[in-house]
Amino acid sequence: MPELSLQNIDQISQDVRKQEITFSHLLDELTDHVCCDVEYEMQKGMSFQEAYLMVKQKMGKRRLKEIQEETLYAVDTKYRIMKTTMKISGVAGTVMVGLAALLKIQHWPGASILLTLGALILALAFLPSALSVLWKETHNTKRLFLFISAFLTGACFIAGTLFKIQHWPGAGPILILGTASCILLFIPALLLNRLNDQENKVKRSVYILGAAGFILYIAGMLFKIQHWPFSTTFMVAGLIILCLVAFPWYVWLTWKDENHISSTFIFMVIGFLLIIIPGAIINLNLQHSYQDRYYPTNNQQNALYDYLFMNDRSLISRYRDSLNYQKLDQLHAKTTGILSVISNVQEEMVRESEGEPGKPAVSADQISQAETGHKILYVKLSKPFDLQSVRDHLLPNCKSRQDINLAMSGYMDYLTGIVPKEDFLRYRKLLDPSIYLPGDDPDKDVISLMSGLHSLEVMKNGILTVESCVLNEIAKHNNHFN
Repeated sequence: MPELSLQNIDQISQDVRKQEITFSHLLDELTDHVCCDVEYEMQKGMSFQEAYLMVKQKMGKRRLKEIQEETLYAVDTKYRIMKTTMKISGVAGTVMVGLAALLKIQHWPGASILLTLGALILALAFLPSALSVLWKETHNTKRLFLFISAFLTGACFIAGTLFKIQHWPGAGPILILGTASCILLFIPALLLNRLNDQENKVKRSVYILGAAGFILYIAGMLFKIQHWPFSTTFMVAGLIILCLVAFPWYVWLTWKDENHISSTFIFMVIGFLLIIIPGAIINLNLQHSYQDRYYPTNNQQNALYDYLFMNDRSLISRYRDSLNYQKLDQLHAKTTGILSVISNVQEEMVRESEGEPGKPAVSADQISQAETGHKILYVKLSKPFDLQSVRDHLLPNCKSRQDINLAMSGYMDYLTGIVPKEDFLRYRKLLDPSIYLPGDDPDKDVISLMSGLHSLEVMKNGILTVESCVLNEIAKHNNHFN
């Protein structure tokens, strides 16, 4: 009977250790079992390498790991409990989240409760139990950092997504923490783990390229959700690297000698679809929000502004020959002045958002001149969710905000001299900038450019509404006098 050399036995022992067999006695037994199988195949006239390859093909890549898992399940009560918890919580949490998504899409009741329960089960039961099981099965300190970073990333993404869907405060910071953990901890740890695999040296370039693609894509997803600039650039670059370079290259290196389609290949294709489709859905949903919500709302405010402005002007023109025409015209001039102050602030905000940091755009194609004043073409804004322009112009301590407050204060002082006190008190709230604009806490009042411009449009319409009421009061008084 052919016998293995010490060198052959040592090679088999090292390969078994690479399977992360943590039980010392099980390690010896499995090594001995593989050696016996190899010697049996060598009796058929095969060399050691041929016989060993035959045995590995018969066992499969996971058989030794499965034997250890079965042993742990039989002898370790804690492992058995954690394994069962992992299976039940994984299935239950996934089913709840999936059902909640269906209810949310259909606007049926119960979606929020199911989503919250599913997220809690996944974050507080599935992830900890999965981490415990992985550690129990490997006891590999080199991979402990990988497991912990995966747990932190998964928990933050689950919590951040839940908070974002439920519109709870803190969603942004949690998602940022999850993305930072993924980009700075999890992906580098996973990459190092793959680069240390001596059997896959030829794939190291692919792993590095794939890691770079994932980092760009995940960063782009975060930027898109947070309405930050360059989100599309990052996502497109990441998808190009992943789908057009890294994935085809990996497939070619892995299965170039295979005659049949591998099941792993099918799962990889499905996995890529699970990455690409949510990103496409998010982009389409946000584009839908732009077209069906933000843009029409601001355009409706513009249409209302044009109507109120032209209606007030028409009212004044009808009383051109009256004794109160001068008072009417003066009021309209005061109103036009404060509207001009607000429009100038809007224009400055657009120029800042369209320019480079610290260098506002000299000219903005998004601003046009109309009979009623400057008009912002919202659909042409390249950074509709820029945050900095609102911070620089609408917070209480900003110069633009102080200019608005000063102009509004002067306008109210003027109105108190031409309308009765009880009438002025009815209009006061419509002329209070704090009703429309953010407060003192910039972290609490996070407002995008689109929302800030909309607030200013509403404020202008409030001013025109007050002017219309006062003009009508003056006109009525003129008719009564006649």
